Amino acid sequence: MSNLLIVESPAKAKTIKKYLGPGYEVVASMGHVRDLPANKLNVDIRHDFKPNYEIIKGKEDLVKELVALAKKNKKVFLATDPDREGEAISWHLAYILNLAPGEKNRVTFNEITKSGVTKGMEEPRAIDLDLVNAQQARRVLDRIVGYKLSPFLSGKIRKGLSAGRVQSVALRIIVDRENEIRAFVPVEYWTIDAKFAAKGVKKTFLASLYADKNGKLEIKNEKQAKQILKDLENAVYTVVSTKKGTKKRSPAPPFITSTLQQDASRKLGFQAKRTMKVAQELYEGVEVEGQGAVGLITYMRTDSLRISDDAADAAKKYIESTWGEKYLPPKRRVFKTKANAQDGHEAIRPTMPELSPAKVKGSLSTDQFKLYKLIWERFVASQMADCLMNTTRVEIEANGYIFKASGFTVAFNGFTALYQESKDEEEEKAKELPVLEKGTVLNMKELLDAQHFTQPPARYTEASLIKALEENGIGRPSTYAATISTITGREYVKRESKALIPTELGEVVTKLMKERFSDIVDIKFTAKMESDLDTVESGKEEWTQILSDFYGGFNENLKKAKEEMKNVKIRLKEDETDLVCDKCGRKMVVKVSRYGKFIACSGYPECKNIVRNVNKDGEVEPKAEPEESDVICEKCGRNMVIKTGRYGKFLACPGYPECKNIKGIDVTVGVPCPKCGGDIVERKTKRGRTFYGCSNYPKCDFISNDRPMEEKCPKCGKNLFKKNGKKKKIYCMTENCGYEELEEQ
Repeated sequence: MSNLLIVESPAKAKTIKKYLGPGYEVVASMGHVRDLPANKLNVDIRHDFKPNYEIIKGKEDLVKELVALAKKNKKVFLATDPDREGEAISWHLAYILNLAPGEKNRVTFNEITKSGVTKGMEEPRAIDLDLVNAQQARRVLDRIVGYKLSPFLSGKIRKGLSAGRVQSVALRIIVDRENEIRAFVPVEYWTIDAKFAAKGVKKTFLASLYADKNGKLEIKNEKQAKQILKDLENAVYTVVSTKKGTKKRSPAPPFITSTLQQDASRKLGFQAKRTMKVAQELYEGVEVEGQGAVGLITYMRTDSLRISDDAADAAKKYIESTWGEKYLPPKRRVFKTKANAQDGHEAIRPTMPELSPAKVKGSLSTDQFKLYKLIWERFVASQMADCLMNTTRVEIEANGYIFKASGFTVAFNGFTALYQESKDEEEEKAKELPVLEKGTVLNMKELLDAQHFTQPPARYTEASLIKALEENGIGRPSTYAATISTITGREYVKRESKALIPTELGEVVTKLMKERFSDIVDIKFTAKMESDLDTVESGKEEWTQILSDFYGGFNENLKKAKEEMKNVKIRLKEDETDLVCDKCGRKMVVKVSRYGKFIACSGYPECKNIVRNVNKDGEVEPKAEPEESDVICEKCGRNMVIKTGRYGKFLACPGYPECKNIKGIDVTVGVPCPKCGGDIVERKTKRGRTFYGCSNYPKCDFISNDRPMEEKCPKCGKNLFKKNGKKKKIYCMTENCGYEELEEQ
């Protein structure tokens, strides 16, 4: 008998199997196997918020398979991801597989490498119930907020709306910024720059007017600017002070989840969801030429800046061999993790720093290579020497006015030879000043005056929103991608270039939430909830008590809002149209159903007039004339036309409603029928499922759910069929042939 190890994904299973060898069977649970069903709340609020978990629909066969494997193997190990979510998955698996409580069957891997897997297997432990309860508290809390508030919003504003504990605060932050921008009043100001040349030097440099004899100068209008220009006519420009110095720049620390999402957004243009998907692939393992399946990075959900001694030593060795000893810092760099961090895992780093991006490029997809390069460069640079710059600062006097110029040159590039941290704001570009001595008279080439206006704060981008959420303690880095996807997917926020802009719908939802559920969208209250969840994880508080403390006030607010807004319906301006109902004369409005937008009479339900041919902006489009086919209607003799329904295209008689004849459109797949040699065609059931049948039906009754292939059977020469399912296989349908093979993944 062997041991059974359960992880979440097939890719992770494949990589770990390589390191464990024949004594272990490694299988994937494909994520969660048990959860709160989506059909209703499924939380018993009256009995200590007891959750009603069920096997996730569609995973029944997988669970049966896992139970059977657990029975036939000597011992079961649970190796799901090393975080709250992973701990909860292991807990659910232990329940389903009837594993003994307290049994040391939980193993975690910070990195999927031989050493990482070996170390994890040497230190099995019992499932951490504090971690599980923290996840349960979050899951139940989010379920209560979502399932109680979403129907209220849908009833008052528009069907299909949702509310969430973290998404509502993220939306509020974006809406508040938009209101700041609208309320911003620009203030005029002017600048005066001078272009100078030193004697014997062709290259000019710029200096900015900084002060006058009374101190720092603010130029508020054109009149003041013109007076200064007049005062400077025929002036002599003399260097009155020069100051030289050195400036040191230290590298940024290795990535944590939030900084990885921010830098991938700024440098690669990746949305947070895309970043986390690719990072998961790099963590779980990819096939690297000459190495096999390798986990290239450590676990990507972390808030710690800690790195192992082995990783630091490997980076040091690589830096020394590539750039030389002078690119190493005097002593190993140690970065301080924030006080409120969980510090459960190392920072995000390459598992093998010696595997440079160039070495693995041929084994990675484009996205994988870009992200691995970013992670690898940031980590290696974090262990490199400082960048040293020689700085120069010059003050120039003319008729009582002081101009200032500063510049720097790089004396030693240090870590910048490899990587520079990106910022939301543009960094000052390096400029070099000529050698200037005190008392030097300069040749002023040109005076440049310019009008400016103060600018409003910038709209949030994904990067700056993630930074704001992290700084305010809202949510956890692992939730940011899902939060942003939700508020954009629900059309609360739209993207313009990289900017996140609230829609009218988003602003109306936020206004209602601020008025009726101020706690839910309060930044400090939400941050406190996150802190409370951390106390559950540390075992200091019962998870049910946190839910109880929250639910009392929340439920009272909900009851009050329902009562006071009983007959209130909020109408959005974006839902209004210029169309008039041709049945009752009322205004037509845009509505949303599960199938998309449509226009309906505002007098519903008295008037039920609707218009379906609406584009994505809610505008009525003329109905396209149906395409005529060469198929003759056998009932009335007309040429049938091609129409589109919810299940795709079909043929219909243009004589409707007098003639209601319809039929499906046969799509030939280019493979002969194994029974009669006719064409096999693709068809759909009433429920929209695809199947394959003979075009000679009903004379030939051949039918199959499996897709015919052009590839021939190597045994009998007939066409093969492809069967989809958990184990995809290719097989021959010919009687007595028996050929089959599993499809390569």
